[in-house]
Amino acid sequence: MKRVLFILIILILLSSGCVENSESNTAPAIDEKLETAPHIEVIHFHGTNQCYSCQAVGALAEETVNTHFAEDLESGKLVFMHVNSDLPENKQLVQRYGAAYSSLWIGTYTGEDFSAEQDVNVWYLINDRGKYMSYLSEVVDEKLEGLE
Repeated sequence: MKRVLFILIILILLSSGCVENSESNTAPAIDEKLETAPHIEVIHFHGTNQCYSCQAVGALAEETVNTHFAEDLESGKLVFMHVNSDLPENKQLVQRYGAAYSSLWIGTYTGEDFSAEQDVNVWYLINDRGKYMSYLSEVVDEKLEGLE
């Protein structure tokens, strides 16, 4: 029952767009070579307006990858982005992932194959930075190991 209530609250907050986002609103261009090279993408999809929880999911994801995966980010083996799904220039990426509302997705590129998974577990951890970072680090580590 608590989980259903939590999900309802999140959905209400997502649909209300209670806080305007001040981050960059355009996804960075992805190098065409990178699209076929094995790599992982961690993408925080969001709307133009974001509530506290939506901002926390993105900020903690960015902090996690910057803290624990700096070498993988530098090499291009891992890519992190905040993507405003309200903007028309991001439509193709939003469709590729099937993203809706604020969400955190992990895309895996292995040669010509692509798979995407939404990670809903991060929403339950936004009030505990340590647990959030530990959890997401394990998920990303597992995905990166699968590339080797």
